[in-house]
Amino acid sequence: MSQRILVTGADGFIGSHLAEHLVRSGHQVRALTLYNSFNSWGWLDDSPLSRDMEIIAGDIRDPFFCQQAVEGCDVVYNLAALIAIPYSYQAPASYVATNVEGTVNLLQAARQFSISQFVQTSTSEVYGTAQYVPIDEKHPLQPQSPYSASKIGSDSMALSYYNAFELPVTLARPFNTYGPRQSARAVIPTIITQIAAGEKHLKLGDLSPTRDFNYVGDTCDGLISLLGCQAAIGEVINIGSNTEISVLDTVNLIRELMNSDIVIEHDSARVRPEKSEVHRLVCDNRKLLSTTGFQHQVDIREGLLRTIDWFSDEQNLSRYKAGIYNV
Repeated sequence: MSQRILVTGADGFIGSHLAEHLVRSGHQVRALTLYNSFNSWGWLDDSPLSRDMEIIAGDIRDPFFCQQAVEGCDVVYNLAALIAIPYSYQAPASYVATNVEGTVNLLQAARQFSISQFVQTSTSEVYGTAQYVPIDEKHPLQPQSPYSASKIGSDSMALSYYNAFELPVTLARPFNTYGPRQSARAVIPTIITQIAAGEKHLKLGDLSPTRDFNYVGDTCDGLISLLGCQAAIGEVINIGSNTEISVLDTVNLIRELMNSDIVIEHDSARVRPEKSEVHRLVCDNRKLLSTTGFQHQVDIREGLLRTIDWFSDEQNLSRYKAGIYNV
C-alpha cells in the first residue's frame, strides 16, 4: 500500500538510492536535502526519478523546519547525518548537533504528528571492533570515534522515544554499504577512483581491518523490508551479509576486476588513531531474516563490478578528486 514517506539525507549516497527505491515501489516520497545557496539536490540532481518526488531543502538541526518536513507524512526514514569518521576527530561538536540533536528534532516532530513508523538509520561502527563474531544486535556498543559516539547517542534517543512515548521506532543498523555515488573518502571508491584516474600508486591506510561489505541496492531493500513490519517496532535490526573480507583482499579483488597492477603505497594520513580503528566487522543478520524474510542478493564480486562500471564512466569519475584525500 502506498505511503507518504519522508527520507532525510536524500541528497546523499544511501539516501538518494533509498528515495529512488521507494518511488519504484509505488510510494510518495518527500525527499529532504540539505539547504545550500547553490540550490543543489546532491545526487538527486541527476536522478531521473527526482521529478516523481517532492524535494524540500532544509536542515534537521532546526526543530521548526523538522515540523514542516514531517507534517503530512506517514513514515520517516532518517538518514541525515554527518558520517565521515576522520572529520569527526576535527569537528566533534558538529556531529552532536546534526546526529544527536537533529535526530531529536525529527523524533519530536514525528511524535507531534503521530507518525506510523520512524526508521532510524544507525551504523555498524557503533559496535566498534568485534568482541565476538558474527556481531548480533546484543553486541556491546563501543564509541571508538566521535562519529560512532554521536550515532550511539542518536540511536539511544530514538529508542528512548519508543520506550517513553511509544513512538513506533525501528532501529536499522546497516553494515558497510558501498556502490555508485559513494564518497571517495570510503575505501572501495578510494581504490576504484585512483585506479580509474590512472594513478601510479594506490594510497591507502591500514590494510588489515575486515569489513562486511554490502551493495547499496541490498542495503536499501533491507531498509524497505522493515517498512510496516510490526515485529520490527522497538527493535534493533542489523542489515548485513554475514560475510567478511579484509581491506587488502578487497584491494586485490578490485585490481583483478580492473586488470590493474597499481602499486600500494602506505599513506599515514589515512590511518586512524590506534584505539579508534575498528579492526573487525562481520554481521549476524539472522534477526533480519527471521523478522522480514529479507536476504541479500548481490555478492561482493557482482557488487564491485557494478560499482566499477559506474565510477569508470568519465562523467561520474569527473566528480571525484582521486589524488586528494578529503576527510
